[in-house]
Amino acid sequence: MERVEFTRDCPATQIPSGETVTIEKDTEAYVTQALGGAYTLQVPSLGGLYRITGQNADAIGKEPTAPAETVADGDLEQQVWTALKTCYDPEIPVNIVDLGLVYDMRIDAEGDGSTISVKMTLTAPGCGMGTSIAADARLKLLDLPGVAAANVDIVWDPPWTPQMISPAGRERLGMA
Repeated sequence: MERVEFTRDCPATQIPSGETVTIEKDTEAYVTQALGGAYTLQVPSLGGLYRITGQNADAIGKEPTAPAETVADGDLEQQVWTALKTCYDPEIPVNIVDLGLVYDMRIDAEGDGSTISVKMTLTAPGCGMGTSIAADARLKLLDLPGVAAANVDIVWDPPWTPQMISPAGRERLGMA
């Protein structure tokens, strides 16, 4: 784990609750995962795990990433799938799409913007990361141009199994 120190106050998402907090300047933290443009940090003084977006990476001395609207090309459906592939369980180094967690995605065009509805599951019903993962996905979808609303619902039917992991996900996990 890499030790970092916050160079400015920074918004963060508490894991697993999904609550938004501000981590103050000069707070010590340890990077536990850096995937999908986001950073998961262990913050000893706050007693838990927190996630910051790539746009706030400069707060821990990293290169900030562009918002989803500038990195996702193509039609809205392609942009949605690209954005979802930047969402990770803080404990597993495979995105939620390749893990087979996304069961359904719908786009409803309405007036000035579209509503994105996603149904996803978790690897286990007792997984405490669900709120955090769903919040991360929702925020990334709301960053897309033309998106007025995003809903990410966690469902349990059908139950997730490791057979739902994509070939790319299997390779990343050493299951290929």
